[in-house]
Parts: sequence; C-alpha cells; structure tokens
Amino acid sequence: MEKVVLAYSGGLDTSVMIPWLKETYQCEVIAMAADLGQEEELEGLNEKALKTGASKIYIEDLREEFVKDYIYPTLKAHAVYESHYLLGTSFARPLIAKRQVEIAQKEGATMVAHGATGKGNDQVRFELTYMALDPSLKIIAPWKDPQWTLHSREDCIEYAEQRNIPISQSKKRIYSEDRNIWHISHEGGVLENPASEPPDDVFTISNTIETAPDKAEYVEIRFNKGTPVAVNSKDLGPVELMSTLNKIGAIHAIGHVDMVENRLVGIKSRGVYETPGGSILYAAHGELERLVLDRTTLAYKETLACKYAELVYNGQWYTALREAMDAFVAVTQQRVSGTVRLKLYKGNIVPAGTRADTSLYLKDLASFSDTELYDQKDAAGFIRLFGLSMKVAGMVERR
Repeated sequence: MEKVVLAYSGGLDTSVMIPWLKETYQCEVIAMAADLGQEEELEGLNEKALKTGASKIYIEDLREEFVKDYIYPTLKAHAVYESHYLLGTSFARPLIAKRQVEIAQKEGATMVAHGATGKGNDQVRFELTYMALDPSLKIIAPWKDPQWTLHSREDCIEYAEQRNIPISQSKKRIYSEDRNIWHISHEGGVLENPASEPPDDVFTISNTIETAPDKAEYVEIRFNKGTPVAVNSKDLGPVELMSTLNKIGAIHAIGHVDMVENRLVGIKSRGVYETPGGSILYAAHGELERLVLDRTTLAYKETLACKYAELVYNGQWYTALREAMDAFVAVTQQRVSGTVRLKLYKGNIVPAGTRADTSLYLKDLASFSDTELYDQKDAAGFIRLFGLSMKVAGMVERR
C-alpha cells in the first residue's frame, strides 16, 4: 500500500481529506502538523487525526526555525506585499512543505498532499516547495482532483457531519483562518463582501480599537545586526520575543489589516489580518534603518523589498534569487544595531526615540548652525550643476 503524507492542520479541509484520500487512493495516510505557534488549535490534534483515519501523525515543533529562518530574513528585507500584508501565511507554507518532504522520505511515502484550494496562493507555495526539494514525489491536491466532489466549505461541513468527523467550523462562523506565531488571517463568509466592515467577532487574538485601553504603552526593542534580541531591556529568544510582543500588541489592537489583495492566480481576494507583534517589529526595524543606512542603500533596499515580498508571496522561497537577495540584505544589516522606543495606542504605533550603535545622524551637521563639515556656500554651486539640465530645458522652452 502506498503512503501519502498530508499537511494537516486539523481544520475543515484537511480533516475531511484523511478519509477521502484513503477511500479514493486506497493508501495509508500519514498526517503532519507543524506547530508554528497556533497554541490551543493544536489541542487534541493527535487523537483527532488518528480517529479520522490517519495511520500516524507527526506534530512538529517548528516555532524557532520559523522565526529564525523565515520571519527574521523577511523582516530584515522589510518585505511587505502590496504595502500592507506582512506575509504571515506566505513564508509559513515553505517550511511546512519542507518538513513534509523530509517525513515522506523518512517514511518511504511516494505522495504528498495538501488542503489548499485551486483558487488560492497556498497551492503554489506547497507545490513549488515539493518540486524544488523532491521532484520524485507525486502531488495530490484534492480540491483540483477530478474525483473530488466537494465544491464549497458548506459541502465539506456536510461531508464531515455525515462521517462524524469533529470540526470547529460551523455554517455561522465559516471563515477560513490560518494562525501562527506571526499572525492570524481571516477570509470567507461575510468578508467576501469588501463593502462590509469586518464584524468585531472576526478579531480573535487582539482587542478591537474600541476595546483597547485608553492609555498608551511604551515598548523598547533592541536589535543586533537587524535581529531583534530584547524587549524592554530583557534578552529573549526568538519564540519568547515574538510571544511577548504579540501579547503587548494585541492589548492595543496593533496590526489590524483589512485589504483586497491580488492573488498570484489573478483573483482579487479580501483578507483581514491580525499581526500584533510583527507590526511592532516592522515599525521598530524601519526606524532603526533610517538612522544607520545611507540614502542610496536605503532607496535600493526599498526597491528590493518589493521584489522580495512578491517572491515570498508567490511561493518562490527555495530559489537562488531569494538566497542572493538575502546576501545583499545581510550586508545592509551589519550596522542595524540599536534600541527603538515606540508608543502604542489604539491601533497606532508612534516612534518615541531611537538610539543606534553607529548612527549616521550627526547633530551638528543636521542643525541650522554652520559647521566645519558643511559650508553652506558650497550648496550654490551644487544646485547650479544639479539643476543644469532643467535650466537648459527651460531656456529651450522659452525660445
């Protein structure tokens, strides 16, 4: 009997896929769940997978690897997709798929499967990783399989009810959600109408703006070469640091994003995201970079950040281009060491002071006073040369 390793979350789709794979492909199903910081969502997962028909389940604690090798490189690149999305699901999928491939090789499985639909981005992220890391594995994607007869989340709920498969979704709360230590995303249901404001019950890991405290809170983050290492003067490891910032940010409704984004497959979709700790880190990292990077490097890095975000969003993590970009980013981060203080208040992140170990900001130079380093008379000749082409164009236009 052939074996298939299923990327298993315990959510609606993958819960119904265990019996479906067994019935359709007459195969042994090995479930693989990645602990990326879902917390209570992992409770009872082992029992649930086995009861549903899996022969074995791996629950892999990948939190530290996730933060160090996927979150931090993307943070250092300062990559943001379409100006808003902090890529919480995008860089999680390549890690899950990588571990899935490793387990398939260990178990002698010939197939890997995932629960992503044929209309989304995750299918690409999973399958590109499989192809890059072990092209010999057969890929099963039930939502795209001609033998799959479930065409909606409502169909999946009915299928689960008929087979007594325990699920957390209901027809009242039918959102598709993905949670990890970086964020939680919400799609589907009433959110499919972009003209409607998200109801308050969408936000599950953080306060709404209305319920956030009426008093601001200050937080300090210390960076060493672009890597966050301490919060409020306390040294913390990657997982503890993210958990700490998530708790602080969630109290003050930090990191709420409601956006219509362009999926890789050409569909516009509406997503609501909560990224409390991640939003704080991006704000702090950006403040520090503005102090230590020169103008041309910062400008070029901003251009690269857009491409990096696109690459990650499109599932191209395991590519030479991403590695080359990381090499450039690593050079820029050598000076990104210091402490950033931020004020958090009802969804807002306000800079409250930055100290860098090697700041390019010189107080005397930035002041209005004359200094030996800068003679204001030099600016006259500089402007004449800098604007010469514009002056010539103006002369020609007047003629």
